[in-house]
Amino acid sequence: METLLFTAELVEEDGTYKLVVQDVVRDTVQITPVPKSAVDKLSTFLSVLSSKLGTTPTRGRR
Repeated sequence: METLLFTAELVEEDGTYKLVVQDVVRDTVQITPVPKSAVDKLSTFLSVLSSKLGTTPTRGRR
């Protein structure tokens, strides 16, 4: 059985980006601005992280 702990969304508004992370357990939200350069590298970062953890990236929740 899966238990959702956090959700994360990367939101673009008027050319600026922000990362919105919700702690589902504590019912809190944190919002952090993200530079476009980091957004552009997100796919690469996730691939490297998956490689280092020995996991296979998945698409969507299961």
